[in-house]
Amino acid sequence: MKKYLLLVSGLVIFCLQLHATVVLPKIFSDNMVLQRNVAIPVWGKAAPNEKIEIRFHNQIKTTRANKQGRWTIRLDAETAGGPYELSVKGKNLLLIKNVLVGEVWLCSGQSNMEWTVKQSNNAAGEIASANYPLIRHIKIARDISTMPKEDFKEGEWTICTPATVGDFSGIGYFFARNIFKELNVPVGLINASWGGTNIETWISRQGFEGSSEFKEMIAGMPVVNMDSLSEMRTKAVVQKIEALQGGSLKNANTASFKETSFNDARWPQMNAPLGWEQQSLGELDGVVWLRKTVSVSAAAAGKPATLELAKIDDDDISYVNGIKVGSTRQWDAKRKYNIAAGILKEGDNVIAIQVTDNGGGGGIYGDADNLKLTTADAVIPLTGAWKYQVASVIAQLNVNSFPSLAYNAMVNPLVPYAMQGVLWYQGESNAERAFQYRTAFPLLINDWRKKWNNNFSFYFVQLATFTTAGNSNEGSSWAELREAQTMALQLPATGMAVTTDIGNPSDIHPTNKQEVGHRLAAVALNNLYDKKIISSGPAFQSMVIKNNEAILSFSNTGGGLSTTDKYGYIRGFEIAGKDQVFHYARAIIHNNTIILSSDKVATPVAVRFGWIGDASDNNLFNVEGFPAIPFRTDDWKTVTRKNVYTIEKL
Repeated sequence: MKKYLLLVSGLVIFCLQLHATVVLPKIFSDNMVLQRNVAIPVWGKAAPNEKIEIRFHNQIKTTRANKQGRWTIRLDAETAGGPYELSVKGKNLLLIKNVLVGEVWLCSGQSNMEWTVKQSNNAAGEIASANYPLIRHIKIARDISTMPKEDFKEGEWTICTPATVGDFSGIGYFFARNIFKELNVPVGLINASWGGTNIETWISRQGFEGSSEFKEMIAGMPVVNMDSLSEMRTKAVVQKIEALQGGSLKNANTASFKETSFNDARWPQMNAPLGWEQQSLGELDGVVWLRKTVSVSAAAAGKPATLELAKIDDDDISYVNGIKVGSTRQWDAKRKYNIAAGILKEGDNVIAIQVTDNGGGGGIYGDADNLKLTTADAVIPLTGAWKYQVASVIAQLNVNSFPSLAYNAMVNPLVPYAMQGVLWYQGESNAERAFQYRTAFPLLINDWRKKWNNNFSFYFVQLATFTTAGNSNEGSSWAELREAQTMALQLPATGMAVTTDIGNPSDIHPTNKQEVGHRLAAVALNNLYDKKIISSGPAFQSMVIKNNEAILSFSNTGGGLSTTDKYGYIRGFEIAGKDQVFHYARAIIHNNTIILSSDKVATPVAVRFGWIGDASDNNLFNVEGFPAIPFRTDDWKTVTRKNVYTIEKL
């Protein structure tokens, strides 16, 4: 019997080996870019102990798969060039074609990194001129996992042409274009970004476990599969919503929600334009009805009108007085619907919107000026309070539900792919936990570097101008997040692009991605590629108080301090005495310093610059055109200090 079992076992192993195939992760595909001047890891799966042979350029390397069928080969460093073929041979043969060797950058973060070329300024012109076949891009599909995955769900390398570039990361592409023009080497962009994500979803479990700030939090993270975690999360969300709305979701008669006769007096309220994640509703994917009642004059009744609903994340079906006036299935599209004659009536009119959020942010957002009803005789703002009711809930395990979910599915599969560094644009979703970002952001940088065993360059974008609540005297979470980002520059091989002058106060997604890419490229060219250019703006260095004046010195002044104001007025500075009340300051440039004063502050104690969400007034630059970094000299009124990341109890 033993001999029989051994024979059967041997036959099974033989059959498995006979039919085994070498498998590569999806990051290895036609048109890929490999990092130059470093050892190049290539890895995959095969049958246990299967011999693997790799051929690339003038190299031949061999190894054997281990008992688990995993194998890794490190090719010798290559200089920039190509195209080449990469062949991987076991019992089968894989051939990867049109491979280049050059500079590889991982682009990650939330929506401003994910924002595409076709969504950027002058999209048509940029797309038409994008003939750069040596620039390549791969978009890692959005995905989440409770455990680290060995491969990502979907994605393939694409050559930059006018037919493809529209879907590239805008910032990534404009960065790559600048780098390519300066270095004349291939550039590969790995785009692992996801709109609306917080930083905690991008940090590995091991990263949290090694942090005194977060190790207690991560210990409470359930070690369960996706289905179980999703079920627990959905049940908790439904219970919260039913308590908020005072009734069961199963009993909702949604067909009547669009009618003028429906009584919404008991519905809770949210504000618009503002995503519901930032309000009492919180994290939710599902269907939500919004209603608002507006008054129309007798002169406008019965006449055509226009309904503008800013932007809605993700999809909407919109009604006026029970009649459908339009629908859109695109989360970043402006909504503008025509209301036909005969729909509006004198007095109260009901606007009802069925919003479907499939993931990430949800609700009405965008420019408040684009949220209005234009009738024959008036423009009626629709900003402010809207009644709402959750009609149904989609499975509630989303990318921000728990820590590490995006890292596990979208970043871990890339390790240890050789690359030059990371471009990062994220922070909007962490503004309310800005003080803790001082810990979380360096933790992410160090976590990724440890995973790759490489202190690669890490360059990031500081939050752009955007209208948010708060100021120097009330406190500003947006300003505190910028401060936390600036503090990360203490880590080696980091760099920051300041964007207060190129944002849009009314849109969290400014479209001037060209200049952002240019500024990141300037940092890389100076810090990494030895071009020795001015790559950043003035950074506060020291303050001296003399009588009623504060005299500020800066580093990174380049050719000297300057302002864009033709009369020389410098804006953005505030000054305070020991009462800790800030006042706008007069500011002048003198001998490459800034001298500040205010009639309301006899003895200055502290200074702030750009300490507000909408910092577009800031107009201090160096001669080379890089904006000064927002800063403060005090540590007063830190409004986010007590806000910390927690895992929701299930």
